[in-house]
Formats: sequence, structure tokens, C-alpha cells
Amino acid sequence: MRRYPTLFKEFPHTRYASLPCFKLTDTAMFLDQQEQNVYETHELECIERLCKVLMMVKSRDGLPLKYVYPLKWDLGLPFEFHKTLVEKYPEHLRVVKTKNGVLSLRLEQWRDELAVSALQKRYESAEFKRGREALSFPMNFPKGYGREKKVQSWMDCFQKLPYISPYEDSSKIDPNSDLMEKRVVAVLHELLSLTIHKKTKRNYLTCLIDELNLPDKFTRVFTRYPGIFYLSMKCKTTTITLKEAYERGKLVDPHPLSRVRDKFYYVMRAGIMYRGKKVDFIPDKDFLVNYKENGSEQEESEEEEEVDMEMWSESDDE
Repeated sequence: MRRYPTLFKEFPHTRYASLPCFKLTDTAMFLDQQEQNVYETHELECIERLCKVLMMVKSRDGLPLKYVYPLKWDLGLPFEFHKTLVEKYPEHLRVVKTKNGVLSLRLEQWRDELAVSALQKRYESAEFKRGREALSFPMNFPKGYGREKKVQSWMDCFQKLPYISPYEDSSKIDPNSDLMEKRVVAVLHELLSLTIHKKTKRNYLTCLIDELNLPDKFTRVFTRYPGIFYLSMKCKTTTITLKEAYERGKLVDPHPLSRVRDKFYYVMRAGIMYRGKKVDFIPDKDFLVNYKENGSEQEESEEEEEVDMEMWSESDDE
């Protein structure tokens, strides 16, 4: 807490002077209010994201909350969303207890208007509406990777395969076929598209293997298609990012919640830089209202962007 004096203010106890006490700074309270305003303004959007996740799940009995909770930050859900948000929209979602006594989030009604993936929206045209089946994923290969003729030929064949929507039943598809692999790519592409920062931790997806009908070693998809996904191992945590969502290290279409989080990051960084110095480093409210982050944590050097294929193959076997 002393590391971030821009968010936490230390003061002595009224009775015991040697006992440190802390409270939120005015800046922290202001940013928190901005965040709550975003949650209130985008309530229906949060509900739609949750509905789309549940529509991809093969079980209609619901998805255990213990699988949803790790994703709440990435999906932009408020704290204890199952109480503060879901209960307000019982016609769409409901928290139920399964036969095993597990609390689960259940979809109350299927919504056809939501069963359209981000990739399908990208190709909304007369050609697609007439029944175009093969949809191509946007690709941005690491330096030098996509120039090999063998790789180009393989990618062309992959792109020409029929596109299986993540919201369609995949139980009849051969699990060892190329078609199933494209379907797996489609599911992961859609799931990342639903997140605020277009990325999530690999561990959060592992628990959804059965629910999303993914193969046990689905993480190999990330290394097989480095033009679609980017892998990072910062802080010994494997993070998967959707490449097309970023340009020059910044989100192409940032969500209002991501802008608020950028402000939190700026304020925290300012506290570390000027900690212990006799300067007024806490930004004023007008500055925070109009603040736009110039950099991004996603910005990586070309050397870091190169994926070590052997390393990831080994990690898949763990």
C-alpha cells in the first residue's frame, strides 16, 4: 500500500500514533466512480457477453461459477456479478444449483441474434449472406514466419476449410479432422473477442475444455497459428492475445473499461516513480477525465514476438 501512495493515503491512528492506517485517496475514489459508471452504462453488454459464453457451452444445465469467476476481469464483469448483475436480468440468466450441489450460471433462453461470431460480423456482406462457408481469419505472422512457401500453402488450405461457428453443435465432427481444428480456432478466436483486452490466461481456458468441446492439448493451436494468436510468458504466466485486436501495441477498438484501467495503471506508475519525493504527483480530475494512454503493456519487440515452437510443444505435454 505504501508502494502506491497515489491510491492509498497513510495516516496515524487517532489513539495510537505508531499504528499506521490507510484510506483511499481522492484520486482512487474518483477512478472507482468512473469504473462504476462504466459498469452501469454497459450492463446489457455484460449480460450479452455472458450469454454468448454460455451459448458456446455444450451443456444446457449451466456453467459452474467456479469456471466463470476467473474470467470476470477479462470479460469486464463487476465484482460478485452473480449477485449484483445476473439477478437483475432473470429473463436471460439465472444462478442455479445442479444435482451435484454446484452453483452454476444457466442460460434461460437462446438468442439467435447473439449467435453470430466476431468473424462472421467481419464478413457481413451480400456474399456471406448467400451462404459463404469458408471464412478466412485475419493473420499477422511474426517476422519471417509466413514467407515460407510451405507455410503459405498450409495456411491457404486451412483458410479454405468451411467455417464452423462456435455456436453450432460440433458433436458430429471428427475430433481428429482438419475441420475440427478450424472449429477449435474459431472457438478460441470468439472467446478472446469477447474479452475486454482481447486476451486471457491459458489456465483460465483449461477448465473449459469439456464445456467447449476442445481437445486435451488444444494449446498447440496457439503455436500452430502464430498469425492469429500471440503468446506471452511474462511473470511466468502464459497469456494468449488475439493479434488482430492490436496495432502497434495498442488496442484498435478500446472498450471504455479498458480506458479506465489505463488510468489506474498511469496513477499507480506515477506513485512508484515519485514515491518519497516532495512533489505533487497526484493528477487532477480534469486530467484523468481526458487522459489517453500513449503506450501499452501489449507493446513488444520483434524479438519477443518470435515464438519458440519447441518450448511450447513441451509445455503442452505438461
